[in-house]
Amino acid sequence: MDEQPESSPATPDPGRHLDRRAELSEFLRTRRARLKPEDVGLPDFGRHRRVPGLRREELAQLAGVSVAYYTRLEQGNGRNVSAEVLEAIARALRLSDAESSHLTHLAKPKQHKKKPSAPTQHVRPPLRRLLDSIETVPAYISGRRSDILVWNRMAAAVFGDWSELPPQERNWARLVFLRPEYRELFVEWEQKATDIVSMLRMDAGCHPDDPRLSALVGELSVKSEEFRRLWATHDVKEKTYGVKRLHHPLVGDLTLHFEGFHLSDGSEQSLVTYHAEPDSPSADALRLLASWGTDATLAGASTQRPDLTP
Repeated sequence: MDEQPESSPATPDPGRHLDRRAELSEFLRTRRARLKPEDVGLPDFGRHRRVPGLRREELAQLAGVSVAYYTRLEQGNGRNVSAEVLEAIARALRLSDAESSHLTHLAKPKQHKKKPSAPTQHVRPPLRRLLDSIETVPAYISGRRSDILVWNRMAAAVFGDWSELPPQERNWARLVFLRPEYRELFVEWEQKATDIVSMLRMDAGCHPDDPRLSALVGELSVKSEEFRRLWATHDVKEKTYGVKRLHHPLVGDLTLHFEGFHLSDGSEQSLVTYHAEPDSPSADALRLLASWGTDATLAGASTQRPDLTP
């Protein structure tokens, strides 16, 4: 299947980037707001509390740092913060592993060489051949910014033939938030949308100076109220594994287990596969889709089109 070139619907300003200090400030504030005093063994003074969650001084006490030090950090100044202090704050905030990594990326970003634009994402030829050889399991490789880079015939039969889309549209965030048919496809659409935004947040923490990511976030913020709401939560998540329930236009309901495998070649790409329980109705449906191949995608598109007219 096609590999997505690096392009976007509009050429972004090369100087655009996400404000790392603002990202750090909002991330810490939202993590602090979700904790209640009783969650961490502190007394609750009820109506006298003026802020949701913990106060800054309470969080500083739990982390073993001064209030002034923590306040500077929450204001976005993480320049001189040590790894030990970040670990203490992560423990106090009860951050997940993904959230702790995100905090470190925001507070102590890695220095990247200045480049005129983000590098093109290439998929190694052996991986492309591997996808083509997987005939009964939907599989694809995703890259930075939730871009869909390459996929096999079964992925096209289940999710739609992405080769028919312009390259810049082969992106999970754009598909989920801007194309109505994906609201029909994912039974728990809200969860899928939350996962996509959480992974974009992780990407933003690692690459706040990526103009294409900034342009994507800006576009989705303008076009989707749901995206704006989810982006404002500052939740982060890494792609791992789970179960997705789909409603396919031809074969009906599917319950598929997915696995995400981070590639170890430094490409920041992931191989994602979907499979059904053996001898289940979903397994039978996948076999039927495999026998139809591309015809299933075309028939499914024609079946949905009348219902998707705004």
